[in-house]
Amino acid sequence: MSAEGALLFARYAYPPNELGYCGPADAAALLRRDATADIERRARQFEGAWCYLQFLAETAGLADPLDVRVVEAYWIGNELLDRADPAALVERMTDRFRGQLGGTWRDAGRRALAHHSFQVFEVYPWAPMLRSGGHPTALSVLDQCRVRTGVVVAADRDLATVRSRPLCWDGTGLADGAWREETVRCSAGGLTLLDGLSAGDRVALHWDWVCDVITDEQARRIEFLEERRRTDVGLSSSEPSYWPRKLNRT
Repeated sequence: MSAEGALLFARYAYPPNELGYCGPADAAALLRRDATADIERRARQFEGAWCYLQFLAETAGLADPLDVRVVEAYWIGNELLDRADPAALVERMTDRFRGQLGGTWRDAGRRALAHHSFQVFEVYPWAPMLRSGGHPTALSVLDQCRVRTGVVVAADRDLATVRSRPLCWDGTGLADGAWREETVRCSAGGLTLLDGLSAGDRVALHWDWVCDVITDEQARRIEFLEERRRTDVGLSSSEPSYWPRKLNRT
C-alpha cells in the first residue's frame, strides 16, 4: 500500500466524510499522518470512490488502488483515465451502484469516466434536478461537492482566504461566476495534512476544505474535466479545449 497515495486520498475524502456524506465514522482519523494503514482500511469503506480506484488500478495493471497515480487520476485527472474503457466502467458500476437512484450514468456510454466529476454530475441526482427546475439546493451541492480550484490570498494554520469562482445557474446552463473570496479550512482539531499555505498557492478545494497545493497543470486538468462533464450532461454549451495528458506532479 502506498503511504503517499493513502494520504492523498485522505486530503480529498476528509471533508465529505466529516459531513457524514460518505465513508465510516470518525473522519478525524483521515488526518493522522502516521496512521496510513488505518486510512487504507477506511478508504475501502468509501463505496463510491473505492469502486473507481479499484477499476483504475486494474485497468492500469497496478496492484494497489491507493497507488498515488490512481488516486490522482480519480480526484484530479491524469493519463490513467485514457486507459479505462467506458463500457467496462458502466458495467462495473451497474453491479456496485445498483441501488443508486437518479443520475445519468446508466446511459453514459462512451462518456463514462472514472473521475470524481463523473460521480458528482452523472451519478448523483443533483444535475438532473438542476436542469429540470433550477433547484437552488442542487446548485449549492454541485458547487461544493465538485473538486474546484482556487488561489490562496492569505492563510494561517487553521483557515485560508481563497479566490475562487462559484458555479452560477442562468436558467439554462451552468457557468463559472465572478471571482470571489471565500474562507476555507485547512485543519481540524489541530490536525492537518498540509505543510503550510502561502499567498499565491494554487489549491484544490472540496466543500469548505483545502485539499492540496496543486500545479497549474493539475488545475487545468480539474477544470477541463469538469467543463467536459457539464457539457456532456447538457449543463453548459461551451466546449473545453484543453486536455493535458502528461502527468505532472511536483
